[in-house]
Amino acid sequence: MLRNKTYPFYFTLATIALYTLFLVVPGVMGFYYSLTDWNSFSDEINFIGLDNFKTLFSSGEHYMSYVYNTLNFTVSTVVLKTALGLLFAIALNEGIKMKGFHRVMVFMPAIIPMLVVGLVFKSVLNPATGLLNETLRYVGLDFLAQKWLVDVNWAFKSIIAVDTWKGVGYIMIILLAGLQSISKSYYEAASIDGANLWHKFRYVTIPLLMPSLVVTTVLNLLYGLKVFEAVYVLTNGGPGYATDVVYTAIFKEFSMGRYGVGTALSTMLFVFMTIAGYFIIRLMTKGEDERS
Repeated sequence: MLRNKTYPFYFTLATIALYTLFLVVPGVMGFYYSLTDWNSFSDEINFIGLDNFKTLFSSGEHYMSYVYNTLNFTVSTVVLKTALGLLFAIALNEGIKMKGFHRVMVFMPAIIPMLVVGLVFKSVLNPATGLLNETLRYVGLDFLAQKWLVDVNWAFKSIIAVDTWKGVGYIMIILLAGLQSISKSYYEAASIDGANLWHKFRYVTIPLLMPSLVVTTVLNLLYGLKVFEAVYVLTNGGPGYATDVVYTAIFKEFSMGRYGVGTALSTMLFVFMTIAGYFIIRLMTKGEDERS
């Protein structure tokens, strides 16, 4: 196809049809079922309006704690993965020995399935026989040993730490590619103007790296809002409801046959993800819009 040629509208019909079939139709059907009493205990599906959404926001349920946990996980992992990923990217972009090996080692956890990571860390963080607590006791730091996955105060923090360990390498690779696309002439010009390392980082690296930061932030945001595997494998939402997130709640609602409530939860999360993603992209690309 010629790059500058304008093709007729019917060229896009196949794409529009597939998009409508696999995205628009399921979305509309999901919203409809969120307004019904659809469940596994009856063959009848009755329209009940916003009752499912009222259930989600009622004070007698745990649904708002699921939302809070999801937001807490999302914000924490976005900040940690971005900060650590940028730190690793800057460090491994310099002329250090065996930097290729170090890049592979940092990136390696990203390609390991979360199921495997969860099972390994579930063993490592076992309060009685886990490698972490055993090591702490061996070196005389018994007071640091914790019930990592069964203590309300530590379970969610442990999940965040494990997920950050797994995902930071993926973020590093994206930011490393962004750093390598920045011409060294910008830094040379900044040095001529008397800029120190901090000024170069603030006024050269960050602005020119912003497209990559937008990508990683949006990816982290969407991943965090739909987190499931990490929580399910490590704690299954426990202890109690302490680590339950929206997607584990959806899973449990469908497991109990409460399809209408589960679909309402899914619809609410989809709307929130769409709005949050839009505003974050607008916020982080605001400077680009002004420059253009």
